[in-house]
Amino acid sequence: MNFYLKNVFEDIGKTVLFTARFFKEIWRPPFEFKEFFWQCYLIGYKSLPLVSITGFIMGLVLTIQSRPTLIKFGAESWLPSMVGLSLLREIVPVITALICAGKIASGIGAELGSMKVTEQIDAMEAAAINPYKYLVVTRIMATIIMIPILVIYADFIGIFGGYIGFNIHEDISLYRYFSDVLENLEFLDIMPATIKTFFFGFCIGLIGCYKGFNAESGTESVGKAANSAVVTASLSIFIIDMIAVQITDLFY
Repeated sequence: MNFYLKNVFEDIGKTVLFTARFFKEIWRPPFEFKEFFWQCYLIGYKSLPLVSITGFIMGLVLTIQSRPTLIKFGAESWLPSMVGLSLLREIVPVITALICAGKIASGIGAELGSMKVTEQIDAMEAAAINPYKYLVVTRIMATIIMIPILVIYADFIGIFGGYIGFNIHEDISLYRYFSDVLENLEFLDIMPATIKTFFFGFCIGLIGCYKGFNAESGTESVGKAANSAVVTASLSIFIIDMIAVQITDLFY
């Protein structure tokens, strides 16, 4: 038990130092813009198909499942507003972040873990290249930027999926449906949900890089780094979401 607690506290301490180094290195030139944009392409553009399918299904399923309950209370006309509010405030940001945690955090963890095991990171240091700045800073910044963009994109796809689900039983124009969704949205429905996605992106990138950058020797550690990155990033998303909900609730 004492050995386990020791490892936990050591891991927490290393994570804090790893995070502090990120905020230190991010302001130091030179800036690896080429690698940063490449990571934005890999993280953002390459994730669009998965995010699109997930967002569409979320909107479609939520609409179909919510309709019978609202009909019982004679509130079917509130279906577009309810679906839009649920998607934008909670469902789309969290589910999209979890999908990205599974795809991106595992990919970063496995990539950096394999580089660590094959001593490519050591070779970069020997060549007077800062591997932390080139590998870690660029990837974390890319996730911070691209995760919110993917969530906003998934919001619109999810609302469109809700429109398709609504039109299975009713006939409504796309303009009317989006108008019903948007007219009941307020500032506190959109901004907190958007702001927390930046923290989602930061945790996904940070945890993926940390697990890969600190992988142990041996090929088996690469799989462990990828798996641990997904589990830890997913858990951190739920914790951040819980904190964000509590903070947002203070303003209502």
